[in-house]
Amino acid sequence: MTQRPLRICLILHSSRSDNLGVGALTASEVEILRDVGRDIGRELEITILDWKDARAPYVTGPDIKVIDIDGTMMRSPKGYFATARRSDLVIDIGAGDSFADIYGAGRLKRMFWLKYLTHLSGTPLVMAPQTVGPFTKGWSKTLAQLSMRLCKVVASRDKMSTEAARALGRADVIEASDVALRLPYGPPAPRTQGGPVKVGINVSGLLMGGGYSGKNEFGLTMDYPDLVRDLITYFQSHPDGCEVHLVPHVIVREGRMTGEDDYSACTDLAEAFPGTVLAPSFASPSEAKTYIAGLDFFMGARMHACIAAFSSGVPVMPMAYSRKFEGLFGSLGYTRTVDCTTESAEAIRTKIIEGFENRAAIKDETTQALAKGLQKLGAYQAALQKILTSV
Repeated sequence: MTQRPLRICLILHSSRSDNLGVGALTASEVEILRDVGRDIGRELEITILDWKDARAPYVTGPDIKVIDIDGTMMRSPKGYFATARRSDLVIDIGAGDSFADIYGAGRLKRMFWLKYLTHLSGTPLVMAPQTVGPFTKGWSKTLAQLSMRLCKVVASRDKMSTEAARALGRADVIEASDVALRLPYGPPAPRTQGGPVKVGINVSGLLMGGGYSGKNEFGLTMDYPDLVRDLITYFQSHPDGCEVHLVPHVIVREGRMTGEDDYSACTDLAEAFPGTVLAPSFASPSEAKTYIAGLDFFMGARMHACIAAFSSGVPVMPMAYSRKFEGLFGSLGYTRTVDCTTESAEAIRTKIIEGFENRAAIKDETTQALAKGLQKLGAYQAALQKILTSV
């Protein structure tokens, strides 16, 4: 008798986010699930619940269905609850780092609502590798503790998140890594022998504008826009003949709020610094990774832009504005992260320059750390396979 496809629902993922890092998580999750399906010989039907948006999904395929979700669907018994009940498994990735109360109560309450509807439906819930915490409020800590206790699997993407989950009472945490290490991409364009050294700078539009409020709520200890301009000037005048590429990773479409838009920030810098190369307005996370894979050295303040470099073998200097950077890269033994919340611009500049001069050694470090990350992700994939084999 032919077995029906396994029905898997992805929540707090996105198939079309302007933030290509969030999209990278979804595309990578799908890649892992497809591997599991092939390994156990089962077809999959993957439903992605995504917030309503006019943008066409870039995570696609014959096994993918995207359902728009809004407040009405979340509240209706015939909406998300019915979808969860029809599913064999629900996987929640928390947009990577949203399982915390530092981003405001509204976002977290929507997240808890989806989690508890899933628990109520009786369908197993898996917390995919993500940042856990911090939780600073009594109500959020209590709800987080209870939900994690009810989850079939809880996976973290770094050591700090593992410790946070254990402190909340979940002992059997799978410490994996960021699923975006598995993001598929195409081979970069062939290089011309003797061509320029291609240096990529991922410019964060969010940090260029001083954060969401413009009041430096990330607590940077240096002037980020000045540092970016200083780095462009340095590499453009480098005797190695560097070609500076300005690379966006959050690309906000016209007509929307542009405070987070990397592309407009990169465009302004390209106009101010003739000779720089403005990377395209990428249509998908995989397209961005393919471009980044063709560079010789990379730095950036968007963590998933750095992961794209790291997982494609490009020497990278992550420029952290939150603990998630050090949590992820540090857990893999990769120690090249600079911290924009504790270090001076001069100290960061010096480390980046030293990193560029030692990029061959950093490439070797990247290879070793990536192997460790992929091995840790294997534990998460094995847990999914165990669950789906039993369905």
